[in-house]
Amino acid sequence: MQTHNLGYPRIGAQRQLKKACEQYWVSKINLEELNQVARKLREENWQVQLDAGIDIIPCNDFSLYDQTLDMSLLLGVIPQRYTQILTEVKTNQETDLYFAMARGYQKDGLDITAMEMTKWLDTNYHYLVPEFTAKQEFRIFSEKVFGEYNAAKRLLGAKAKPVLIGPVSFLLLGKEKETGFERIDLIKQLVPVYVEIINRLRLQGAVWIQLDEPCLALDLSKKEKEAFVFAYRSIANRISGVKLFVATYFEALLDNTQLAVNLPIAALHIDLVRAPEQLDEVLALIPEHLQLSLGLVDGRNVWKNDYEKSLQLINKAVEKLGTDRVIIAPSCSLLHSPIDLEFEITLDSEIKNWMAFAKQKLNEVSELKQIKEGNINLLELNKQAIESRRSSKKVHKQVVKDRITSFTEADAFRKSAFPVRQQLHRERFNFPPFPTTTIGSFPQTDDIRLLRSKYKKGEFTLSQYDHAIEQATIEAIRWQEEIGIDVLVHGEFERNDMVEYFGEQLDGFLFTKNGWVQSYGSRCVKPPVIYGDVSRPRDMTVRWSTFAAAQTNKPMKGMLTGPVTILQWSFVRDDQPRQVTTNQIAFAIRDEVLALEAAGIGIVQIDEAAIREGLPLRKAKHPHYLDWAVQAFKITAGGVQDKTQIHTHMCYSEFNNIIEHIAAMDADVITIETSRSQMELLEAFADFEYPNEIGPGVYDIHSPRVPSMEEMVSLLERAADLLPAQNLWVNPDCGLKTRKWPETKAALENMVAAAKQARAQICLNP
Repeated sequence: MQTHNLGYPRIGAQRQLKKACEQYWVSKINLEELNQVARKLREENWQVQLDAGIDIIPCNDFSLYDQTLDMSLLLGVIPQRYTQILTEVKTNQETDLYFAMARGYQKDGLDITAMEMTKWLDTNYHYLVPEFTAKQEFRIFSEKVFGEYNAAKRLLGAKAKPVLIGPVSFLLLGKEKETGFERIDLIKQLVPVYVEIINRLRLQGAVWIQLDEPCLALDLSKKEKEAFVFAYRSIANRISGVKLFVATYFEALLDNTQLAVNLPIAALHIDLVRAPEQLDEVLALIPEHLQLSLGLVDGRNVWKNDYEKSLQLINKAVEKLGTDRVIIAPSCSLLHSPIDLEFEITLDSEIKNWMAFAKQKLNEVSELKQIKEGNINLLELNKQAIESRRSSKKVHKQVVKDRITSFTEADAFRKSAFPVRQQLHRERFNFPPFPTTTIGSFPQTDDIRLLRSKYKKGEFTLSQYDHAIEQATIEAIRWQEEIGIDVLVHGEFERNDMVEYFGEQLDGFLFTKNGWVQSYGSRCVKPPVIYGDVSRPRDMTVRWSTFAAAQTNKPMKGMLTGPVTILQWSFVRDDQPRQVTTNQIAFAIRDEVLALEAAGIGIVQIDEAAIREGLPLRKAKHPHYLDWAVQAFKITAGGVQDKTQIHTHMCYSEFNNIIEHIAAMDADVITIETSRSQMELLEAFADFEYPNEIGPGVYDIHSPRVPSMEEMVSLLERAADLLPAQNLWVNPDCGLKTRKWPETKAALENMVAAAKQARAQICLNP
């Protein structure tokens, strides 16, 4: 019985890749120095997996920014607007092209927008969306996969397994950039390039090649299913001497099971963490030649594997297939896990014994194989850890459980309907047309980060720290007043992260020192760990919101993170339904909303950036999730007075199929990310005739480029064509924490000017 891994975190235990990329972007290091960091990380990752005893080890899972972007470059899917870089940039052309596609490009006389970015299925990882045209051509453009395989082969030999995004999922995860065709129809042009890539890797010595096809776990049309059959039959007919390993994850195959097991491939991977129930059907349908990879170790959470449960699945598979056809693996790429628990030297020892990070998960895969081969001692040690967590008093609090069970429908509703509230808000705040605001955070400069670090190390007293944060807050308020923003924010200089900050103040959470995971590019987050029942012991934001409000006569937003987003961006308990944990968080946030209102804050933003991200991959499961997710948001806002204006914010999302649920949240104002899509995402709100107010983002904060006033006015004109102008706000796409002050100031000054221009030239009659 073999073991394998689907992918490994690439950022480095100390975020070396993040730091190197950011230094390269500002020309502090050159390309060779960046590549040197990347080479060292790749080799370390391979060695860790080799040392853990993994039999088949991935390569080309490493990326400087995003694996889907890597695939676009490999296949020559380069939007026309970037070709100038290849003709006009004289050095590091391919690297500059790569990062321009990810981040935009604004130098050398060029001004090019970045590619659209969205969530990787139901994770918090963002990928760059491939762009397709009707006459799309494919060709091998990048040599990265071939170079990385050669490097891996030198260390790993036959264990090295190149990883590619499969052809059908690559198309389905992309987007048509012109009308009149369906991207899935490009499969016939795409497959020959995959054949060429696979044959080149075979000639280099590859034994296994992994093709990630997560879309096999989605609802597929007849044409999409036919594309899978065509693609894999065509590939199989034109290759030999190499074994294809198709990987699915995040959901059961369900009605795609027959399709998946009959693809002409050597091995199929299924996710038995997310969907253990699918094993029976797969075993009932699997043909005699196919090896089956069991995704048993959770690649998306931090809890130890329950070996007894995993062994039951292994035994069932072995009984049907024999050991030679069974492969043990994590459920998905370990990209979504922190890297090494050994670095967490300050964690509560009891809770730490319940946990496993990426490095430890590799050992779990290996240990499951060893237990199956007779090492019972490993099983007994695991049983002790599992039972310790199950019975711990640190996990369970009856008072929290009682509050959740006493929930009534009245907890989730505002007193009056939106039109009544809207009139009260207009009378109270007297906003101009196209009111301007930002999403909440301002740049976290090196000075702010150093200040926080010194405070945590005890080098500053609390009084000194607070004074410095107060000064930064005052400066941000004065600048916002100076440029004419209508609804101010305090900047969140006291916050490390929009989820971590709240988790640190809620019971039931714990925090790591080095539990970083990649969100996108060089953006890394350190998710909290929810280990027990959640409650709010004290005020969390009132001190800073009221301080900020006292510095200005303009409205000041209170800034909170919503319950679903806190859930999605944390490592969550797996011993109770996610709905229960979400409601616990919702009541904690509700208490904070009421405290802000009582303190005189008239506008409160409750960010639900991740509500779309949490949507199950199968449509049949959508209604249940959306019911409890929307209800959780409504619990947070349900207790406030009509005169209090509730805002929410949502990150990159396709809203078409959930728009009625977004409306059911009944936020007075919603802000969304729309600049990269040129307001395309707003069409769902227009088609639905969304009744409440909305702020479509006009400034892409994930790129360093500064949009012009004219560009933003054009976006506002497009928005006003779709929705009533009197219901539109003007704001950036998202928070500005990751940006630098010079570009932030320039962009927001242009944004305020764009709002003024829009007031003058766009008709505001209903």
